[in-house]
Amino acid sequence: MSIKGKRLGFLGAGNMGEALLKGVLQAGLLPADVITASDANADRLAHITRTYGIKGVGDNRELVAMSDVIVLAIKPQIMAGVLQEVAAVLDERKLVISVAAGVAVAGLRAHLPRAKRLIRVMPNAPALVLAGATAVARSEGLEPGDLETAQALFGAVGRVVVLDEDALDAVTGLSGSGPAFVAIVIESLADGGVKMGLDRATALILAAQTVLGSARLVLETGVHPGQLKDMVASPGGTTIAGIAALEDGGVRRTFINAVEQATLRSRELGRGR
Repeated sequence: MSIKGKRLGFLGAGNMGEALLKGVLQAGLLPADVITASDANADRLAHITRTYGIKGVGDNRELVAMSDVIVLAIKPQIMAGVLQEVAAVLDERKLVISVAAGVAVAGLRAHLPRAKRLIRVMPNAPALVLAGATAVARSEGLEPGDLETAQALFGAVGRVVVLDEDALDAVTGLSGSGPAFVAIVIESLADGGVKMGLDRATALILAAQTVLGSARLVLETGVHPGQLKDMVASPGGTTIAGIAALEDGGVRRTFINAVEQATLRSRELGRGR
C-alpha cells in the first residue's frame, strides 16, 4: 500500500498530530484536500484547519469513515473510550497507526474487533521540528506495503527504524526519554561555559549547536562516536583532560543506567503499574 492517492485522517490534532501533518505536507506526500482531522478541543481543531488548509470534523466516526489511513494521535488514558466510539466503522480495509505510548497492538485489537491492519509506532519530541526518531513495530494482519506507508509518514518528520513490538520499551527508554537526557547535557555544558566566564545566552547557543553538529557528524558520515572523540582529543590537550573528568564522574554508566531505568519503567506502565 502506498500513501499516494489515499485519504489520511488524524484522530487527534495535538502536538504530535500537528508535527506529522506538517511533515507530510512539507514533504509533498499528500495534498491538504485529502487530509482530515478531528479533536475534542474545537479551538485546537480550528487552528489546525486554518493553518494547514485541511478539513476538520467534529465527529470521530465521520473521520474514520472518510479515511483510508487513520493516525491515532490521542492520549493513552482516553484511548479506550475513543476506540469504542469508532469500532463500528473501523474495519479491515483501513490501516490504523497508533502513536499512543504504552498501548500495545493487542490492546488496540481488544477494542477494534473488525480491524486487522494495526501498527504501533513510537515517535519522539524532536518530530516537532522534523528531526524525530521513530520506531515502527511489525504486527500480524498487515497487508504488503502497510509498514512502508508508516515509514513514509514518519520519515517526513525524521528517521525511522522498523522493529518487533517487544523492542518498543527499549525504544521508549532510549529515543523516547532521550531528548530529556540530552537537554540535561546541553544545560550542563552551558553551565560549564557560564562558570568559565561566558554569558548565559552565548553558552547555550554554543552548547546546543555543539550537540546538534556532533549528532549530524555521526549520522551523515557514519563515523563511530569513539572515532569522533579521538578526532578531537589530541595528546595532552584540553579535550582529553575534560574526558578524564567525565570518566571520573561515571558519565557512561550513568547514561546506561538512565536508559535502563526508563525502559524498565515503560514495561511497568505497559502492565498497568
